[in-house]
Amino acid sequence: MRAEKLFDLTGQIAIVTGAASGLGLAIAEVLAENGAHVALFDINTEGVAALAARLKGEGLSAEEAVVDVSDLSALRSAVDAVASRHGRLDIVIANAGISGGPNVRTDAGAIENVGDELWNRVLHINLTSVFATIQASARHMKAQRSGRIVAIASIAGLRGDPMTGYAYASSKGGVANLVRQASWELAPYNVLVNGIAPGPFRTNIAGGRIREPEVEKAFADTVPLGRIAEVEEIKGLALLLSAPCSSFMTGAVIPIDGGTTAI
Repeated sequence: MRAEKLFDLTGQIAIVTGAASGLGLAIAEVLAENGAHVALFDINTEGVAALAARLKGEGLSAEEAVVDVSDLSALRSAVDAVASRHGRLDIVIANAGISGGPNVRTDAGAIENVGDELWNRVLHINLTSVFATIQASARHMKAQRSGRIVAIASIAGLRGDPMTGYAYASSKGGVANLVRQASWELAPYNVLVNGIAPGPFRTNIAGGRIREPEVEKAFADTVPLGRIAEVEEIKGLALLLSAPCSSFMTGAVIPIDGGTTAI
């Protein structure tokens, strides 16, 4: 089979949460570029509208929805609306998330100083909203007996990570195991559930602090390749897990981290 067929998403209906910037934007682009109709979910009204307009201007298929993933009822309704409008739901990328506060190398990030409000907010957005996204999507995919779900975890959820905070690492560890759990249930319905565990990428998370030279160097020093990644570098793996070529892959949480978890 030629590569074009292996990665062809023509006619597929996709949802990407947190699509207005960063990894979500890059993933939405690559899905649309390979034929999918992409529903762009984000709380950023202007950002998601601008992305939808740009994709349409390039002759690609997209729609936008202003969705706050912390509002679980609204999130589930938005997923249902896409599936109802198009008669199916083929690909869902659960990407939306936030940073988890100071890392454990700082006094503010020490375990005794982690506040309940921060802990609860990070787990609600990074883990509970991912669960709700998968839950709402699975209902439609089980009925049609097909689908792909990809959740964005983190290498901080695969092992201890002093560069991140307790809430972030814990939430992303939960996402990784949520992927494994859901993959078992949904496999008989030909619904494939996988995760991506990024290392440091140049995104706007934590207010884009990773772009600051000192912060970037601190992260780059942990990576065997000696640098942080550009958001476009997520595209290949995201497309792989969404496309026909990964038809025998489920329950995997794949690092994309410049070799960080290899050491």
